[in-house]
Amino acid sequence: MKKIMVVDDELDQILTVKITLEKSGEDYEVISAKSGKECLKILETIVPDLILLDIMMPEMNGWQLYEKLKQNKIWKNIPTVFLTARTDETAEKAGRFLGDGYIEKPFDSEDFRIKIKQFLKD
Repeated sequence: MKKIMVVDDELDQILTVKITLEKSGEDYEVISAKSGKECLKILETIVPDLILLDIMMPEMNGWQLYEKLKQNKIWKNIPTVFLTARTDETAEKAGRFLGDGYIEKPFDSEDFRIKIKQFLKD
């Protein structure tokens, strides 16, 4: 079973990802965190196979959380994909350069499932 962590401050986005992945027919466990702080706390006990990370969050944004993840020897190799409503060119370029991928919200369910499968294979 592949563990996928979704970090997003909006519950409806977490639920959308969870439902989309559960309907994929793949064996995924979706772990959710509503903030960067909660994500770091969960990572103390669970190491996921993939992290889907929102950029625009209060307190600690996705860029700041990404930096903390990459500074930790255990978490730095977890593939991290930015999943965000930011559609500006700067965010997309930075997301693709820093992270392992970049997916814009809202996303097409089938396209999203294909991308997730690809990220988990790498």
